[in-house]
Amino acid sequence: MSPYVAQRNGRTATAEDLAPLAFAGFAHFTAMQVRDGRVRGLDLHLDRLRTASLELFGDALPDDLIRSYVREALKSGPADVSLTVTIHLPGDLEVLVRTRPPASGPAGPLELTAVEHERAIPALKHTGEMAKTYFRRKAVAEGFDDAAFVDRRGRLSEATIWNLAFWDGDTVVWPEADLLRGTTMDIVQRRLGVPQRVQEVTLADLPGLAGAVVMNSWTPGIEVRRIGPAALPEAPSFVEMLHRAYETEPFVRP
Repeated sequence: MSPYVAQRNGRTATAEDLAPLAFAGFAHFTAMQVRDGRVRGLDLHLDRLRTASLELFGDALPDDLIRSYVREALKSGPADVSLTVTIHLPGDLEVLVRTRPPASGPAGPLELTAVEHERAIPALKHTGEMAKTYFRRKAVAEGFDDAAFVDRRGRLSEATIWNLAFWDGDTVVWPEADLLRGTTMDIVQRRLGVPQRVQEVTLADLPGLAGAVVMNSWTPGIEVRRIGPAALPEAPSFVEMLHRAYETEPFVRP
C-alpha cells in the first residue's frame, strides 16, 4: 500500500469524490514541499488559497480548517513529501489534499525556448493550465529543457511552472508583467539582503544581464543558461545567494 494519500475534507478520497474536479476543472491549488512535517512560507500558501477562493467562488474556508486537513494528510505518511491543496466548488467549498514523493527539481543549468503566451487569470494558481504542459512538451521535443513565456508586449513574464529572476551583478531583477507570484518567490523577496527591483525584461535585454534562474516550490533557484536566442553567463554566486536567503525562512508545522 502506498504511504501517500489523496483526501477530501480530511478523509480518503474516492473516485466519486474526484470526478467533479476531473470533469469540470474549475479549481485552484497551492503546492508545497514538506520536510520533517514542516513547511516554509505556510502563511503565503494560506493567503494564496484564501485570495483565490474569494476571487473564484466569493467565499473562503478558514485557515485553521485548511491546516487541519494538511495535518491529517501528513499524520501517517512520510515526514518528507510533496503536498498539494486543491479547493473546488462542486456544491460547497471542498478541499483535496494529495501527497507524493518529495521533489527538488532538475539539477540545471537549463535552456529555455521562448514562446508568446499569456496565462488566463495569471495571478491565480488554477487548474486550467493545459497550455503550460503543451509548451513544456513542445520545448523538450525541440531540444530545450522547458519554455519561458513572452507576452504580447515582448516582456518575459514567467516559465511554464516557474518564476523567473535575473541578476545584473548588483541587484536582483524581477520581471514586470502579468504573472503568478510564487510562494518561493515571495519568500526569497522578503529574505534577501541585497537590492531588488521590478522592471520589464525583454529578450533583447538578456545579453546585458549577469545571470538568470527559475524557481518554484521545488527550489529557490536553478541556473538558466539560455532563453530563446540569448545565452546567459554562469552565475553560481547568484544561485547560492538565493538558496541562502530561502533557507533563512523558518519551517512551520501546519
